[in-house]
Amino acid sequence: MRTMIAAGLLISAFSLTTQAEETEQWVKLFDGQTLEGWNHDDSYWSVQDEAITGQTTPDHLLMGYNTFCVLKDREPANFQLRLKYKIVGGNSGVQYRSRVIDEKKWIVGGYQADIDSSPTYTGINYDERGRGILAKRGESVTIAADGTKSTIPFAGATSLQELVVEQEDWNDYLIVARGNHLQHFVNGVLMSEVIDHETEKGASKGVIALQAHAGPAMTVQFKDIELLNLD
Repeated sequence: MRTMIAAGLLISAFSLTTQAEETEQWVKLFDGQTLEGWNHDDSYWSVQDEAITGQTTPDHLLMGYNTFCVLKDREPANFQLRLKYKIVGGNSGVQYRSRVIDEKKWIVGGYQADIDSSPTYTGINYDERGRGILAKRGESVTIAADGTKSTIPFAGATSLQELVVEQEDWNDYLIVARGNHLQHFVNGVLMSEVIDHETEKGASKGVIALQAHAGPAMTVQFKDIELLNLD
């Protein structure tokens, strides 16, 4: 039964991506060699093995705040964003429709497609420096204008993790933002969905950024980062 659920979700994601590929042009956001076009703290961010790499070590941890590698000069509104990621230790995520809060520390807030080295958070929708968790893995959540949530489970969080996510290996992430409808797919499978009517706390456009998380030592890598404009 769990395999059937995952397969059905995979088919819907594949159809969405295939239709977009047939009619539109994906834009590469990372050249595979340099961090040109990205703002970042170079003591935590570099390019290793043709991937953007965020790394903290026991001798150089992040304490008190998360820092980000922020894409310059783009604030997309309606789009598909796809990439590959790998994480070892700690937590990370991909910010979108977000805002820069502190330019000196590269602190960002807004919608986040979560990435986690533990089985807990990968695929959820998290509002960084805002409302917190908007939708857990396996949930479709509608947020009313007053912030009230209506949640419909569509799959088990544990089964999605076990069936879909490759721990400490490369995974495909697809983020779809169209109007107030936000979807996160990992390896072609829908992980969470949000319909956000709380316009005072949501966002219709904003920056894209990659997260290095405060706390224990961690390494996260991103490659094949591409954007498809849906406007």
